[in-house]
Amino acid sequence: SRQKIPFGIAQIGKAFRNEITPRNFIFRSREFEQMEVEYFIPPGDDVWGEFHEQWIQDSKKFLLSVGLREDLMGWDVHEGDSLAHYARACTDVTFRFPFGEQELMGIAARGNFDLTQHSEGSGKSLDFFDDQTKEKYIPHCIEPSLGVDRLMLALICSAYAEDEVGGEKRTFLKFHPAIAPIKVAVLPLLKNKEQLVSVARELFEKLQMRYNVQWDAAGAIGRRYRRADEVGIPFCITVDFETVEDDAGVTIRDRDSTEQIRVPLDEVIPYLSKAIDGF
Repeated sequence: SRQKIPFGIAQIGKAFRNEITPRNFIFRSREFEQMEVEYFIPPGDDVWGEFHEQWIQDSKKFLLSVGLREDLMGWDVHEGDSLAHYARACTDVTFRFPFGEQELMGIAARGNFDLTQHSEGSGKSLDFFDDQTKEKYIPHCIEPSLGVDRLMLALICSAYAEDEVGGEKRTFLKFHPAIAPIKVAVLPLLKNKEQLVSVARELFEKLQMRYNVQWDAAGAIGRRYRRADEVGIPFCITVDFETVEDDAGVTIRDRDSTEQIRVPLDEVIPYLSKAIDGF
């Protein structure tokens, strides 16, 4: 095989639980979305610990990178009777929701239990021959597993924020730009001025080719900013008279700081690419 151990296989899809009475919101539903990695490693008591710890650290880094609040995250190390009979180790990432702390993700060192069971059930050998050590063995497995529904709820809880702007209380969703459902709102300053609307519409259609973008031309500009804040849109772009008369570019407003900067029209997409995608 061209694949050499260690390597992993990732998947996302529907999972099912045999529940007679679903309860506790999304945490005990019969059907849910799950994503996991089966990461295969060599056997040996001196091998799995390092891989397991690396996956714990990488999982934490991923969760923080998409916007989870570290102060709401916890770690539950399974020991004794709480550890599955076949597992070498298991650490759960927990999250403190408004209704209590719940498991969010599990990172388990499962030994060779999974492949052994598959081999016995199918009657097919799942041995791997290591070209370097010239050994044949059933690979062991590290399995990070994450509930997608739980992650989405944790992201919303992490994003909820309140502050004060201009003497008024503001409620908004502080989504990381990379995972915000709507990336940008395009706002012509006045909807009845064709020169503003045409420039804004052209920019809107260009951005639509890359991002999920919202068009909002109704109401005072401040109200439109608040609407965008409430659904977690990271950036609002306003086309005003300086844009069309002085060729002064557009204003881009940052949701979190509410600060505005002027950016030339031909630099808007590179600016957003850096802020949203990181490049």
